[in-house]
Amino acid sequence: MTIQPKNEVLLEGQPLAAPEWSHENHNTSFYRFFLEVPRLSGTPDVLPVLLPEAQTPLVAPGAPLRLRGQLRSFNNRSGVGSKLVLTVYALALQPGLGEPCNQILLSGTLCKPPIFRRTPLGRSICDLMLASPRRYGRADYLPVIAWGQLALRASALGVGDALALEGRVQSRTYHKVTDAGTEERVAYEVSMMHLLEGDAPPEA
Repeated sequence: MTIQPKNEVLLEGQPLAAPEWSHENHNTSFYRFFLEVPRLSGTPDVLPVLLPEAQTPLVAPGAPLRLRGQLRSFNNRSGVGSKLVLTVYALALQPGLGEPCNQILLSGTLCKPPIFRRTPLGRSICDLMLASPRRYGRADYLPVIAWGQLALRASALGVGDALALEGRVQSRTYHKVTDAGTEERVAYEVSMMHLLEGDAPPEA
């Protein structure tokens, strides 16, 4: 199945600090900050945001901020932390509306076989890796996690299958055992909330 590429993120939360310089590309300086987005559970998602220098005056620590953008990936060649680094690239910013939001509309093709498992309490989980096309022949490789019945349905997909979904971008803390001991790290992924109509595998 062919589907139109889609990678649209809508977030509203509070910047934790002022943007700091990240890198320069094509004579444009890019800055990075972390946006705290509340969850219903009370534990917020703290998400990295990248933006061009021209947009930095719109970011004020602690002031609600609404952001439209895309979820991007790049390879970390530093040798520290995850090899695949995710960040939200801001395309448009405006003052917050006082309504916390975390939504992503995403489509692409599966580039690895789904990994299906169950928690010790028997809940179904499925891990997916989605390649979402970008311009100029590039793609973002984005980890997706599905739960429950969505996990069962997603596990029926194969490499190369098209997938479109609605979900949220989440941060997750985990512990990594290294030669220096146990380190606390943060992973970012898409938590699937809905398979979009017309792109879901049929019911078993």
